[in-house]
Amino acid sequence: MIVPDQKNIKVHFAGLETLHHLLIVDAADINYCLFTVYPYIRKKNKLEDIQQSDMPIIAQEKFRHCIMDSGLFTLMFGSEKGEKSESFLSFWTDKILKFMEVSNYTGTYVEVDCQKVLGVEQAWKYRQYMKENSKNRQINVFHFEDGQKGLDRLIEYSDYIALSIPELRLLKKKDYTYRLANYIKNKKPEIDIHLLGCTEYKMLKQLSFCSSSDSTSWLACQIYGQLSLDTKRPTKNLDKVKIINRYKEKIESFTKYRGVNKITDTTYFYAASSILQCEYLKNKYERFGGDQN
Repeated sequence: MIVPDQKNIKVHFAGLETLHHLLIVDAADINYCLFTVYPYIRKKNKLEDIQQSDMPIIAQEKFRHCIMDSGLFTLMFGSEKGEKSESFLSFWTDKILKFMEVSNYTGTYVEVDCQKVLGVEQAWKYRQYMKENSKNRQINVFHFEDGQKGLDRLIEYSDYIALSIPELRLLKKKDYTYRLANYIKNKKPEIDIHLLGCTEYKMLKQLSFCSSSDSTSWLACQIYGQLSLDTKRPTKNLDKVKIINRYKEKIESFTKYRGVNKITDTTYFYAASSILQCEYLKNKYERFGGDQN
């Protein structure tokens, strides 16, 4: 269990690398979060240069459970993809460990799951190295390259295992997720399972016995300018005065936390529409995946 007396899947709101995003999600009474370490370590050439941040401490104070992603997907395949050598990924692993140390992050972290570029055995080396050099709880990630034997080995080794839903979707094996999750639980009932990048309502309902999942769906209103409510609604069509008044007190509370004295109408509306989106999604997740407290 990731929290005491847990009985169902807990959806973690992802994309909380900035304090502003973190406080918006917190204002919507969300209890589970995920952020990536990527922006804090991406351009650091020495371990001593790791960017210190209060954000992990604040996240751990405000949320019941917090997950730190390794940033590996962005590093290898995202918009800033770069070097994928063994020496570089070894350095990246040390940077993650160093960040957890200097930021006093004691929450859960996702391992350096490099199976796709360096192979299964190298991933095992980093997995064991990180576990030996950190007291934090580790999420081990199963990839298709691991195969059946690798899956069984991971189940035996892990107390928290993740399945990459975007990967299985890309491989056109999304339905395989149900068989995988049930196989893992039957083999080791006490294990926690995380569904990476998953908030599909049908999947949340069918896999509510898993422990956690994560999604950036709440950011749609900021990225695309539309709210995903029962129907998609452009934010420009919302009653700005009404929505700002609804969340004004909460927004003023968290902006003061950031030391902001003057709040513009744009900031009010940006924050208010985001809180509305978070509240709507939390209600949806509770309907399909169960209690989110």
